[in-house]
Amino acid sequence: MQEQHSYRATIPPVPDGIHRPLWSVMIPSYNCASYLRETLASVLAQDPGLEMMQIEVIDDYSTKDDPEAVVAELGRGRVSFYRQPQNVGHTRNFETCLKRSRGKLIHLLHGDDCVREGFYLKMQQAFDERPEIGAAFCRHIFMDEHGNWQFLSELLQPKSGVLSNWLERIIVKQYIQTPSIVVRREVYESLGGFDRRLAWYEDWEMWVRIATEYGFWYEVEPLAIYRMHSASNSGRYVRTGKNIQDVRRGLEIVQSYLPNYLPNTIVSQLLDKNREYSALCALDTARKMLSVGEIEGANNQIQEALKCSQSFKIRQQAIKLFVKNRVRQILQPVSTSI
Repeated sequence: MQEQHSYRATIPPVPDGIHRPLWSVMIPSYNCASYLRETLASVLAQDPGLEMMQIEVIDDYSTKDDPEAVVAELGRGRVSFYRQPQNVGHTRNFETCLKRSRGKLIHLLHGDDCVREGFYLKMQQAFDERPEIGAAFCRHIFMDEHGNWQFLSELLQPKSGVLSNWLERIIVKQYIQTPSIVVRREVYESLGGFDRRLAWYEDWEMWVRIATEYGFWYEVEPLAIYRMHSASNSGRYVRTGKNIQDVRRGLEIVQSYLPNYLPNTIVSQLLDKNREYSALCALDTARKMLSVGEIEGANNQIQEALKCSQSFKIRQQAIKLFVKNRVRQILQPVSTSI
């Protein structure tokens, strides 16, 4: 068991005498009521009943919409609603979700994401078949803000089952989107909640931390849907470059405890691979931003990529983007005046 820290919430066990369903589907929301209907509908379509599943929306003091009205409309008393007394940020809202959960298996489902038919049945089968695992996740679908499917997450192995060498693999790259993963509550009780020092990479750090102590099941069927849209928290972090800053902070955090599980040389090699991969992602983001004229955001991504990695590949691509960006800045006033 890892040592608990003040920046990781303690998740106490469910008190004796409280009903323990198998599932706790905890839905954190913030200013996303327009998507919440679809999220709730995807869960309620698979609802095994009150005895088996707790369903609760935890709202982080939304100010632009009324998620409670959506819960009342679709839930019709089946879905509970809790509103934070003030905005606490998504990491602490996750903590509230974990603390209010009563089920043996916890599914954190963002209020703008969805699950497909069969998600809960397949995840339950994984834990039944391999009771020693700490978490199970499935392949996921990326969709845009209009609900159009864009692409699938990569296939990690040909058949469903427990992943081999998973700790080494998850250190290198973020493979999991939160809506696709289910974690035993006792795992959070043992390891604590999400790291409050992180605002972007907190989920990756959590999955790495779990992988140091527990096995992971992988379901090859894509049963979760992750929504990408510019109005999300991720969009704001990307424009400022804070997403890559948080990646670097996350790498520092896991480096502090990974040597307890892997040799130092292996840890260094794996984290260097993550740094280069994260830098490549930042440069790809910069490229897309340049294509739509978001020059400041592109500059931030390029600068953060170089802080992440100084490999030849990264420096070469960064220089090309800097030149392209500079040319665009020079020509922009000319184009406007014509």
